[in-house]
Amino acid sequence: MSGPHAPPLRGSLPQDGEGPRSSPGPGADPAWGGPVPDRRGTPRPFRVLGIQQIAIGGPDKARLQTLWVDMLGLQVTGTFQSERENVDEDICAIGHGPHRVEVDLMQPLDPEKKPAVHTTPLNHVGLWIDDLPKAVEWLTAHGVRFAPGGIRKGAAGYDITFLHPKSNAEFPIAGEGVLIELVQAPADVIQALG
Repeated sequence: MSGPHAPPLRGSLPQDGEGPRSSPGPGADPAWGGPVPDRRGTPRPFRVLGIQQIAIGGPDKARLQTLWVDMLGLQVTGTFQSERENVDEDICAIGHGPHRVEVDLMQPLDPEKKPAVHTTPLNHVGLWIDDLPKAVEWLTAHGVRFAPGGIRKGAAGYDITFLHPKSNAEFPIAGEGVLIELVQAPADVIQALG
């Protein structure tokens, strides 16, 4: 691997020297060395820099800790509780510095209330974004549906917002069943991954 970016998954994009994507042209995304992924050719005023977190929900986070902390060796780096989000979570980590990925182990404060963080075991995926307000503005203007709540501070202290897992008539683009968190990347992450 060279540079701050991981190579593309084998079979997902042509490798160096293969096909038309091997030499970036106008509108190229330098992170991938190929065209901007927007199939319409519309430039974006923001970039997705990498995975910030995965969040795993269950009825009892102690059972999740048995696997993720006791067996796999992740370190608990913090905790977070929110009545509004109906969550009691342990914040764990894989890696260090700007390459750190958060693994949140979540249980509901009240299993009868919403959001029901325990009903979807892989609760959500968080993506580092280099300019969150621009991303929200642009995505909304292009028909992407956001979950209620707007931009706010998340459990790890970064500004966050969520793409809704389901589209509707007004916003026809959504997570297709997956809740996606957009997270404002701090300067060191932007520098390392941007």
